[in-house]
Amino acid sequence: MDKEKDRKQEIDLSMIPPINDLRMELAREEAKYEFRRALLNIAGALTVAAAIAALLLTRFLILLQVNGSSMMPTLADGEIVILRQTKEIEKGDIIGFYYGGKILLKRVTGSAGDEIDIDQEGNVYVNGTVIDEPYVSEKKRGKCDQDFPYQIPEEMVFVLGDNRAVSIDSRMKSIGCVERGQIVGKVVLRAWPLAHVGMLH
Repeated sequence: MDKEKDRKQEIDLSMIPPINDLRMELAREEAKYEFRRALLNIAGALTVAAAIAALLLTRFLILLQVNGSSMMPTLADGEIVILRQTKEIEKGDIIGFYYGGKILLKRVTGSAGDEIDIDQEGNVYVNGTVIDEPYVSEKKRGKCDQDFPYQIPEEMVFVLGDNRAVSIDSRMKSIGCVERGQIVGKVVLRAWPLAHVGMLH
C-alpha cells in the first residue's frame, strides 16, 4: 500500500513544471499586462491630444465651402478652403469677411489710405500705379457704381473678386470697403477637391 502511494506521489511530482519554466511564464504574463497597460495609456494620450488639436483647430482655423463663381479661376464653386483666423492681412490675400450673415471670399486690393482707381478696361490702380494681377483671367470693370478715384477710409480694406465680370465687391457702394472688424481671416489652404489640395497665395 505504501509503495503504491509513493508511486502516485512520484507521478504527481513529475507533472509539476520546473521552477524556471514557472518563472518564464510569470514573466510573459507580466509583460502582456504591461503591454496592455501601455497601449491603454497611449490610447488615452492620443485621445486627449486629438481633443486638444480639435479645440485649437476650431479656435484658429475655419473650414469653409466656396459658394459661387466670384473667385474663379482661383477658387471654384463647391471647393473647400481653410481660413486662418487673423486680422493681420496684406494686399493680395484672399480674405473671408462677414456680410449679410454669410462669409464672403474676396481678394484684398488696397488698405487704409490707399487711393484706388479702375479704368474702363478693368485695370486696377493703387496710388496711381497699375497693379499686376496674374490671378485674374479676364480684366473687366464689372458691376461698379463706386466713384473713382476712391480713397480707402481708416481701418478698412478694398476687396475685389478674381472673376471681375460677375463679382459683387467694393466696386459697389452697397458693399463698399470691408471694416477690419468684419474680417474672419485669410484663406491659406484649399482642402478639397483632393486633386487641387494646396496652399493659396
